[in-house]
Amino acid sequence: MTKPRTAFIGLGVMGYPMAGHLASAGYPVTVFNRTSSKAEQWVGAHGGALAPTPAEAAADADIIFSCVGNDADLAEVMQGEGGILDGAKSGAVIVDHTTASATIARELAAAAAERSLSFLDSPVSGGQAGAEAGALTVMAGGDAEAFARAEPAMRTYGKAVTLMGPAGSGQLTKMVNQVCIAGLLQGLSEALALAERAGLDTHRVVEVISKGAAQSWQMDNRALSMLDDRFDFGFAVNWMRKDLGIVLDEARSNGASLPVTALVDQFYARIQDQGGGRWDTSSLIRLLR
Repeated sequence: MTKPRTAFIGLGVMGYPMAGHLASAGYPVTVFNRTSSKAEQWVGAHGGALAPTPAEAAADADIIFSCVGNDADLAEVMQGEGGILDGAKSGAVIVDHTTASATIARELAAAAAERSLSFLDSPVSGGQAGAEAGALTVMAGGDAEAFARAEPAMRTYGKAVTLMGPAGSGQLTKMVNQVCIAGLLQGLSEALALAERAGLDTHRVVEVISKGAAQSWQMDNRALSMLDDRFDFGFAVNWMRKDLGIVLDEARSNGASLPVTALVDQFYARIQDQGGGRWDTSSLIRLLR
């Protein structure tokens, strides 16, 4: 069967490989990127077509994907002049992979519905490595029928693709995800710093405790690079601070108490002050050395 036509808006470190997986799986893809040279590079590598505006990229697409920076960027590509809502055809499904607020997700879902479009807020976890490997976790909010239509395409780059509930539920789930990561990384940083101060063989410590209840993805994938003081890779502190800002705004709105998250957010602010905005989020250990 012919696969649905797709568009992909935003070819950053996440969107570029995600769109590539769609193309490799046989989906016709038209891309748009604010820096047109990146779109030209993608088409040169993967085929497909490029468009000069999000509206033109979306015009013939059955499923329209977006992955941009923040709420403001998302509002621009969706509702700005030449935005997705200007060009999308009736009945199309919009799948947004931006990590943004639940508020804008609900607003865009309502705006899309007024135009006979479906909108799924579908942030991802797994970072650049997960995007490149096609092994992301996708957490979606929106209509079940629209999700069923878009799910096969999302599975080209997602190892786990789950509908979490109505509009906004994907973004709320991603907030929970980021709270877990922030707390884990601070705990891991303190643990490794303690091991160093105590004069232990830190690599042996990690080998032992990673076999027990202390094990985590962060320990398995970040402990050794933390011990080696290497942070020029991975999920940037700047991005995590953006995400935690969204989390803390939501907590203020719904009354959730997040004392550890608020504290770790301030620790990341100190990393930024040290010039580490592009360092991996595991760089929290730098504050303890």
